[in-house]
Order: sequence, then structure tokens, then C-alpha cells
Amino acid sequence: MLAWPFQSGGYDLNLFTSPPDSNFLCSVCHGVLKRPVRLPCSHIFCKTCIHRWLARQKTCPCCRKEVKRRKMVHVNKLRKTIGHLEVKCKNAEAGCLVRCPLAHRKGHQNSCPFELMVCPNEGCMARMARGALAEHQQHCQHGTQKLCPQSCGVTLDPTECVCHNCHGELREAWGQRQERSQTLVLCLLQHVRKVHRTTSLIRQQLAQLGSFLEEDALLLGNWREDAQVTTEGSTGAEMCGVQSQSTL
Repeated sequence: MLAWPFQSGGYDLNLFTSPPDSNFLCSVCHGVLKRPVRLPCSHIFCKTCIHRWLARQKTCPCCRKEVKRRKMVHVNKLRKTIGHLEVKCKNAEAGCLVRCPLAHRKGHQNSCPFELMVCPNEGCMARMARGALAEHQQHCQHGTQKLCPQSCGVTLDPTECVCHNCHGELREAWGQRQERSQTLVLCLLQHVRKVHRTTSLIRQQLAQLGSFLEEDALLLGNWREDAQVTTEGSTGAEMCGVQSQSTL
């Protein structure tokens, strides 16, 4: 199994596809420089290595000159150069053949199908490659709920899988659907009857309104006829009076 030092020190030489240049090695851990730091004396070490060294003694590990931490300098250009070196995947022995720059190793690890993963279901301690995790979760006995493996559409708890009967579940689901359909039909019929009653009431009211209008029209006609007769009678009487005066 390849070592993959994340906690401290430099990078393991076995990670690289070809032996790194000796200028890229730390004199303390003898690995490839990780976050390189240069001392005033120009010697370069891993940041973690030199800090651990200076915690015991305040001199350079190579030339023994006195070192003051505030004068240490991060060598970012060297760090970028080392980041371009090609490395193997940490899961190479498990079968991963990916090769990538050192700076991209974490990005690949987050998607590597050979990376060991722990089942996320509570109570399950199984570990498997990321590529097999999805299939494991479908059959994991510690899962919360999952669809019936016979594709009947029912969601089951792990404890229900043993006694699950697809035919019974489908029959029950069909019965429930039938009940819902009958309820909807009854509601629709009630609504139609209500609309029918309302329509009949409106028709009755319209008929009554028509009768009232006809009676009003008849009364208005009679009133006009009476008014006309009265007017004609008054005019005749006036004419008779005029003729009587003329004769006298």
C-alpha cells in the first residue's frame, strides 16, 4: 500500500511516476518538499519539518547557523514547480491507473472510483470503493427507505422487505384509487345537481319577470287609451260650446 503523508513531512517518493530531482528533496524527512520554506542561509526544507526541528534547536539542520523564524521565506515558485510533477493515484494498488500533476491529486481523489468509502446509512459499517457504493446502498439493510426491487412502485423500510407482497400492495393501491374515484364522482354529481337547481330557479325568476313586464305593458296600454278618450271628449265639448255661442 502506498504511503500518502498528509499530516506532516514531505511527499513520499513512491508517489511519483519518476524519481524527483534531488533539489526537490527535504534534508530532514528525505521526502519531496511540501510547502517549502527557505532559511536565511538559503537551505530549503518542508515547512512542517523545519518547524519541528526548530522546536528542539534554533539552528539550520544542514549548516548549523542560527535561525530566526521571522526571517524564513515561503518559496512559492518552487512549490508550483513541484506541483507540476506527475504522481500516481493513492489507490494505484487497488486498480486506479490515473496519473496527474501533484497539485491535482486531491481533486482526483474526491472522484476516484477506487477510493474507499463508508456506507452513509446509520448503523452500517461496510467500506467499499466509491464505484460500488451506489449498488451497495440499493441493498443495504441499514437504509432508510427504498423502492420495491420488483418495481411495483412501493417504498419500503428495510424491515418490510421480507414480508412485502407486490400483488397485495397493488390490489390495495387499486382499491384506494377506486374509492377516490367514487368520491370524486359523487362530488361531481352533487355539483351538477346544485347547478341544475340553480338554473331552474333562475328560469322561474325570469318567467315571473316576463309576466310582470307583460302586465305592466297591458296596464300602460289601457292607461294610454283612457287618456286618449278623455282628451277627445274634452275637445268635442269645447267645440259644441263655441257653436252655441255663434248661434246666439
